[in-house]
Amino acid sequence: MGGSDSVDLRLRRSAEMAAVFMIGDGMLGLLQPRRHVALWRSNVPAVDMLVRPFAGQPGRRRAYGVLQISAGIALAAALRRSTRP
Repeated sequence: MGGSDSVDLRLRRSAEMAAVFMIGDGMLGLLQPRRHVALWRSNVPAVDMLVRPFAGQPGRRRAYGVLQISAGIALAAALRRSTRP
């Protein structure tokens, strides 16, 4: 495997991991929005800033979960198309 092939493989694997994370995180946010947001609340402002918009808003977190799942599936589908011969 050449250098550019190795880089390409690492990029595709990284994108695949991102898709898996997006789908999984989206499912948890969709199915258990209150628990999932509570888990990620933090005293670290940068971390808390990410989940603060969803606190007390389970419908908003569920909607975001659907968006994450859709984006993860779209990313995985794009990767599938790019690796076909």
